[in-house]
Amino acid sequence: MTSNTPVPELVIGLVSVSDRASGGVYEDKGLPALQEWLSAALTTPFRVETRLIPDERAQIEATLIELVDVARCHLVLTTGGTGPARRDVTPEATLAIGTKEMPGFGEQMRQISLQFVPTAILSRQTAVIRESAGAADPHAALVMNLPGQPKAIKETLEGLKDADGKQLVGGIFAAVPYCVDLIGGPYMETNPAVCKAFRPKSALRPNASHTASN
Repeated sequence: MTSNTPVPELVIGLVSVSDRASGGVYEDKGLPALQEWLSAALTTPFRVETRLIPDERAQIEATLIELVDVARCHLVLTTGGTGPARRDVTPEATLAIGTKEMPGFGEQMRQISLQFVPTAILSRQTAVIRESAGAADPHAALVMNLPGQPKAIKETLEGLKDADGKQLVGGIFAAVPYCVDLIGGPYMETNPAVCKAFRPKSALRPNASHTASN
């Protein structure tokens, strides 16, 4: 049974973590790359909240908490700060604010990047679920760390395809819409030419872009 209840607005937080970009030393490329990819991949309308911050763990934690608990994002994507350098603390900040760890996302990102460079094993990307404490108005979001380079961002989100467009290695975003379903977020639909979302047949909703199911 369907109703005319509007689908809740999908809100996505984008965080670029970089001392130099946030300090104006060079132009940030992470946020534009994320917005460009999401605009091509998602057919569900969405609104973004963007943040450009330095590699300071306390600030990263505060930003992620604010995006989930205050801005009410359903998905938060970070870029940068995931290597082995002393200032790379994005994974630590992400794990600190999470209530559930989702290590499979980071594992798959490294598998994709290893198709190109052996130094992919130095990447420490991870993902978590953050569940807000307010029982009266519960809210949760998926928070994922992505690489810092635009090309690597696209590859890890989208996966690898051959010259004919056949999927060779699955991208991590294929699992994101169903994960957001499971934590109570809006139903997300994608452009299959960019990234085909996977859901069990029992979780599919016909005409989800226009109606909500009871």
